[in-house]
Amino acid sequence: MGDRVAIMGVGQTDHRYMRPDVNHEEMIHEAVRLALEDAGLTIRDIDTVIFDNMDLFEGHYLADAMTVDGAGMYLKPGLKMNTGGTSGGTAVATGWQHVASGLFETALVVGWQKQDASPSIGSLVTAREPLYDRELAAGAVGIFATMGLQYMQETGCREEHAALARVIMADNARKNPHAHLKLEITVEDVLASRVLVWPVRLLHMSPTSCGACALVLGSEARARKGPKTPVWIRDLETAHREVSVFRGGCVEPRPQVSAIEVAAGRLYRRNGITDPAGQIDVWELYTPSSWALFHWMELFGICEKGQAWRLVEKEAIRLDGPIPIEPSGGVVSTNPIGASGVIRVAEAALQIRKEAGERQVAKDVKTAVATAWGAGSWIVMFYLTREA
Repeated sequence: MGDRVAIMGVGQTDHRYMRPDVNHEEMIHEAVRLALEDAGLTIRDIDTVIFDNMDLFEGHYLADAMTVDGAGMYLKPGLKMNTGGTSGGTAVATGWQHVASGLFETALVVGWQKQDASPSIGSLVTAREPLYDRELAAGAVGIFATMGLQYMQETGCREEHAALARVIMADNARKNPHAHLKLEITVEDVLASRVLVWPVRLLHMSPTSCGACALVLGSEARARKGPKTPVWIRDLETAHREVSVFRGGCVEPRPQVSAIEVAAGRLYRRNGITDPAGQIDVWELYTPSSWALFHWMELFGICEKGQAWRLVEKEAIRLDGPIPIEPSGGVVSTNPIGASGVIRVAEAALQIRKEAGERQVAKDVKTAVATAWGAGSWIVMFYLTREA
């Protein structure tokens, strides 16, 4: 049986649209230093470093080789992970596996993105077939436009509900000192923002952010000696449904069972979770558009199919609601892509430690789910608990 693994330290930068004040290494070092201080350790105490970044989005290659000093990786074993939007989640999962296996007692997980280095959409479209698809590609916007339109047609949800979800996330983000966008907006403001691909508007979508997030993971013996309450990674699951890029763009037939349902079903069965909404105290979901929230809530079993918009309408997902979702403000408020999956786990851990400050949810948080999501319907899902 593998060793229990806990989050011992959390560190993240303040996230912004541009960081001309630092280079890549300096920005990464900010998060690493904070995580080590939080764990009461120095870089000498770290056995391995797991690193992630989406090189393509910044127009470079082998980012781990050029940021060795900033991440404290010199002469340490480790890996660089890149699984698209889920890269941060995959890095945390890899760190967990390295410690749970008994190979290492401590692992430093670092996710980062400096999107002021290159326009990411310019990189995204190069994945498309150049003679037909490339000029039509809308990136992630097209995916969420399809989701939103189908959801409205099938459930009775209206544009106002996606706008309200975005407003709730913005309200949370204003309480988060690290958030990139701290917007004071109304439903009317969201509906007045320009259309990207209907029904998706500018304020429905995540920004391009610069930032880094680091976690220190430790074995049970090591974690119990740390200065902070350990947050246990009780379980995790990864699933994906690979698809080909074909003519016609990103509008794909929906499978009968999604990768999210497969991952959630496996994790829930292993942990005896039969009522996710009742048994999970807080949710940090990787939601790049407020239109995606409705699908995610239903696929993760938070509510029945077609009912998520009703919970949003009742504002049940607020910090003081029965099902708090995205207390940090979520990916729609902060999106340094390589770090976004790590941030979801970090924010969930802070909720369990009761160290989330103004964004701390009202209920006593003993359990949390954090996720990462990306292309190929790739999902990484974490179940965090206060008790080992």
